[in-house]
Amino acid sequence: MAINQDDFKKIQAAVATSLHQHWGLFLSEGIILVILGIIALALPAMATFAFAIVIGWVVLLSGIVGLISTFRMRGAPGFWWSLFSAALGIAAGAILLAWPLSGVFSLTLVLTLFLLFEGIASIMLALHHRRHASGNWGMLLASGIIDLILAAFIFLGLPGTAVWILGLVVGVNMLFGGFALISMAWHARSAASRAG
Repeated sequence: MAINQDDFKKIQAAVATSLHQHWGLFLSEGIILVILGIIALALPAMATFAFAIVIGWVVLLSGIVGLISTFRMRGAPGFWWSLFSAALGIAAGAILLAWPLSGVFSLTLVLTLFLLFEGIASIMLALHHRRHASGNWGMLLASGIIDLILAAFIFLGLPGTAVWILGLVVGVNMLFGGFALISMAWHARSAASRAG
């Protein structure tokens, strides 16, 4: 089913209107990401440590929730596997919280995969924005390319860079992502004012 030109223009106008209505949220998120990115770049080892602790809490809390859910549904199939999974989450979270630097190498590998897939997703999103003419897609494309470069940089620098690379990469990622959001927010704001 093909979309005719009038339908395409209506969709394009709806996207532009939606972006304009929420440009302030995009701008706020972008500014916060830029500030956090600058802090992470200034203190990469501390940012790595903080990242490991946050991940530790997430894993620990997910294990606790899983344990509670498992005991509430103890008659459900797979009780022992669910119990094992919850206990594993609690143990992994506790280890990350007790010795955050011991999990840095594993987290570095996870971050490498995250940046690889986020880079691909950002590039695809930028190309999607380009097709729908929503403007300033180039900054989003640049953010995706930077993510792919960072993923390669981390992978090639292991294991020596594991202690500080997480904080540095998270900082650069936040910085470029923040600038991309700020750029899109300003474009959405100005494009809608020109149309109005």
